[in-house]
Amino acid sequence: MAMKFSDKNPELGALYGSHLATVTARHDHALEQAGASHAVIYSGDPKLAFLDDYHHPFKANPHFVGWAPLVALPFSYIVYTPGETPVLIYYQPHDYWHVVPGAPDGYWTGHFDVRIVHATDEVAAHLPADREKCIAIGEFHDESLAFGIERINPTTAINILHYARGVKTEYELAVMRLAAERGAAGHIAAEAAFRNGMSEFDIHRAYCEAVSHTDPELPYGNIIALNEHGAVLHYTDLDREAPENIRSFLIDAGAQVHGYASDITRTYSNGDPRFQDLIERMNTMELAIVDKLHAGLDYRDLHVATHTMLAEVLVDTELATGNPDTLLETGVTSAFFPHGLGHLLGIQVHDVAGHQESETGGTIDPPSGHPFLRLTRVLEEDMVLTIEPGMYVIDMLLENLRGTPAESHVNWDTVDWLRPFGGIRIEDDVRVRADGHENLTRDAFARAS
Repeated sequence: MAMKFSDKNPELGALYGSHLATVTARHDHALEQAGASHAVIYSGDPKLAFLDDYHHPFKANPHFVGWAPLVALPFSYIVYTPGETPVLIYYQPHDYWHVVPGAPDGYWTGHFDVRIVHATDEVAAHLPADREKCIAIGEFHDESLAFGIERINPTTAINILHYARGVKTEYELAVMRLAAERGAAGHIAAEAAFRNGMSEFDIHRAYCEAVSHTDPELPYGNIIALNEHGAVLHYTDLDREAPENIRSFLIDAGAQVHGYASDITRTYSNGDPRFQDLIERMNTMELAIVDKLHAGLDYRDLHVATHTMLAEVLVDTELATGNPDTLLETGVTSAFFPHGLGHLLGIQVHDVAGHQESETGGTIDPPSGHPFLRLTRVLEEDMVLTIEPGMYVIDMLLENLRGTPAESHVNWDTVDWLRPFGGIRIEDDVRVRADGHENLTRDAFARAS
């Protein structure tokens, strides 16, 4: 039976006021640097499908969600003027075709001047009169919904807000612990479905039931991969029939609470002891990488160090021969592990500003030869990020080693053995501390046991 999850936590209300103080301070700074007096944050609106009359699932502006946990409230606005109570323009249409948002309710409501509107043409009356002193933050498919505000997503303000979002408040950390618990519940249910011989599609359904999400509510499309499908990094096809011989299972799936995501990956063997041993080796390596985390660490260095550690695993498990430096220089490790070690995590799964040099902008490039690394910053206390090393048999990449010095370093017979299992990825969500870390994922699984 799938375990039940609850996102009710009285701690959130106690922490929310301090969170909002941090959010307002960030906007004070952004407004000052942008030379503006008011910030108008638009929640967004559903996108209409091309040549059709239905909308794609609504995805709220993450800037809006950072203010209030309202992930299903389109056509709404937060108006912030330094020193004043933020105004929430709460769109509650008169509509008999759809369910409309209920009355504003929750631990956050007392922190806003809530003004309910029933039509978008009522919004303008609640915006600052001096539009030239406003900046608007959000995506405006219809420019009329900016109500005459000309400065939309100004670079100076956006850079400040994005860079600051890399560090989480205590409220955000509490919500993300809940998201980790919800994700862990889903993973436990998915593993049980795998052990019962279910198809990818049915495993996915078991996961969604355990986390109480519809597909659009998931923070990203679940990767539910049996056997060789585990070698497809973003496999989301979901076969409806189970394979005749189930060998392995790779699941990369998350959950969300109040707009904040978890992002968890696990790999399982269906009884093959050699593949199980390889999973355990990768698990040990992943935990060793996590143990290296601390504030002040350059994440690029950790990514490169991971390749050195992977080279040792490849040699120890007879997938490759040679010393680690040679396996890195010849591209062997990159063929087995082509993606980045991880990324910032928060309101967005791949949270913003992972490459940003400072609050004024600029870009920190990934290390040479590692173009897909999504996080290149020096780590700060209370950042939350993923650690997700992998090892896969991706024939397209391995075949590129043929005819190069790398070819002689690959044990092709062992690669042939591993191919039917697809690959291995293990991923945890981790909070950076001044001198260590908090593993949100492992703690969530421990609480569920």
